[in-house]
Amino acid sequence: MTALTKQLQSFVENTTESPFSIYNLPYGVFYDSNNTTPRIGTAIGDYVLDLALLEEKGILTIGHQRLFNHDTLNVFASQGKSVWSSVRRRIQSLLSIDNQELQADQALLSSVLIPQDKITMKLPFKIEGFSDFYASEQHASNVGKLFRGKENPLLPNWKHLPVAYNGRASTVYLSGKTITRPKGQLKPPDVDVPFFAPSKKLDFEIELGVFVGVGNPDGKRIRIEEAADHLFGLVLLNDWSARDIQAFEYQPLGPFLSKSFATSISAWVVPLEALQNVMVPLPKQSPACVEYLHQPSRFLPDIKLKVEIQPRNSTHKTMICETNAKELYWSLEQMIAHHTVNHCVMKPGDLLGTGTISGLNRENWGSLLEISSNGVNPITLHDGSNRVFLEDGDTVIITGYAETPDYKIGFGRVEGMVVSAVQD
Repeated sequence: MTALTKQLQSFVENTTESPFSIYNLPYGVFYDSNNTTPRIGTAIGDYVLDLALLEEKGILTIGHQRLFNHDTLNVFASQGKSVWSSVRRRIQSLLSIDNQELQADQALLSSVLIPQDKITMKLPFKIEGFSDFYASEQHASNVGKLFRGKENPLLPNWKHLPVAYNGRASTVYLSGKTITRPKGQLKPPDVDVPFFAPSKKLDFEIELGVFVGVGNPDGKRIRIEEAADHLFGLVLLNDWSARDIQAFEYQPLGPFLSKSFATSISAWVVPLEALQNVMVPLPKQSPACVEYLHQPSRFLPDIKLKVEIQPRNSTHKTMICETNAKELYWSLEQMIAHHTVNHCVMKPGDLLGTGTISGLNRENWGSLLEISSNGVNPITLHDGSNRVFLEDGDTVIITGYAETPDYKIGFGRVEGMVVSAVQD
């Protein structure tokens, strides 16, 4: 294998400033008009590198198992950290300006490098399980103040364990899918009997999604010190929420119909290894965790996140929120360690949502529930219209990236347009 220069540089054009540089290399599943078979690739600049074709040609091989001619990332992700690292190093070598293996074969290069505007993306994993956490203290506090008052915004368990619930994997959708306004039972404070109607308080929630790579098929818990080795990569996640349906149904067992209708994720899965240089330390937790959640040093990736709303028939987007993944109180390792401490089985491709990520100020709050104080304080969009919750025709766009002094690591976007409730 050709040795890499100390400072990585790709021969692919326009990658130095790209969010999809040689330092990123996110994985996704795609197809194109010349080959309609879904397969695995990695984003590099404005292109996709066809990993399945490189594997077929014997240029990218790890053992004897085919890892990339699949329509999901599940098989590759199940191989474990050593394989992920080996593949990543090999791809970086192949794309390096120092390596002539691809550069010297123009016919092959034109086949394996496909412009991103010529491809169609698919859901990256077969997702059998989806669990959503509630890991941002500021978000939990904001919601607690709205519904329980300022005196005790956090419930007694919140700082002792990462609160979560099991969502619906069947309605995790790829970015771009329209979101039908859900119906359910509503009971505003001024009525005595609930009624069935479309949600009037449809909301977004800005989150990160964490994909499990290696599971625990034997049911043995994943210990905190080994938890990072089980996490494959991250996506942007919007956990759409119907706040009025949620308000009536959530006691005593939590959200159900108000969350299960749709969760949207971005197409490219950024490997956890790509984020090692943007990890930042987290404050000491108080009170101290029980032993199975204790980490001597806790880190989260410094990922800048942004939410915009674009109304129907408008070319203008209004920024609604800017926040950061480092605002989370619980680490990714603590989430999966808690999830499996009761011997719950995790599988490759299982998805964990971090829960809404909110910062200190209103402009950093990650949902309209918080920003509008549950419909009391409207926000004004660039076209002059007001919002307290989402209206039909609104498109919600979430973007995110991390950066070092030398490069960016982009996540692309997750977006979805709200359409009217089904008349049935």
